[in-house]
Amino acid sequence: MAEAFPPVVDEPHGTPSDPAVTHGVEDDSGAGHGPEPTAFLLDATGWISVAMIVVFAILLWKRVPAAIGRALDRKIASIRQQLDEAAQLRAEAEALKAEYEAKAALADAEAATMIERARTEAEAIVRQAEADAAALVERRARMAEDKIAAAERAAIDEVRAKAASAAGAAAERLIRERMDAGADKAIVDATIAELGRR
Repeated sequence: MAEAFPPVVDEPHGTPSDPAVTHGVEDDSGAGHGPEPTAFLLDATGWISVAMIVVFAILLWKRVPAAIGRALDRKIASIRQQLDEAAQLRAEAEALKAEYEAKAALADAEAATMIERARTEAEAIVRQAEADAAALVERRARMAEDKIAAAERAAIDEVRAKAASAAGAAAERLIRERMDAGADKAIVDATIAELGRR
């Protein structure tokens, strides 16, 4: 549908306040305009309207609106496909997120189990070390006690040996002092007589 455009009206180029008018340029605003030029009974506005109708007719004849519609349909289909792909990617991302969260939870549980196992093993090692240290201390104490007892026995034996030696030396000295040759002969004779009786 052609739109009617208002006719173009030439404005007067000068006004009384215009410097060109005040400097002696003649004012032709009072002169009358002749009729608008026409061709085939159409003025400029009519020809513009006809041109617009022809352009719209060519667009319709070439099926430009249908082509535009098909292009828009293709664009809509492309956008819909991109949205479907985005939704699929989002679903895959959520699935991966859930999978990684499950793996992280499993890893946390395994880490907690490993920490608990390590703590139990460490406590067992500490208990075993304490038991081994106590056994070692007891064994060393027993060995020390045995060494002390052996040293005491050796000292007692040495004291006894020295005492016996001293007693023997003292007895020998006493015998020498108290016994003379006649007493020795009597002891020897008594001993021989005793042997003869056996």
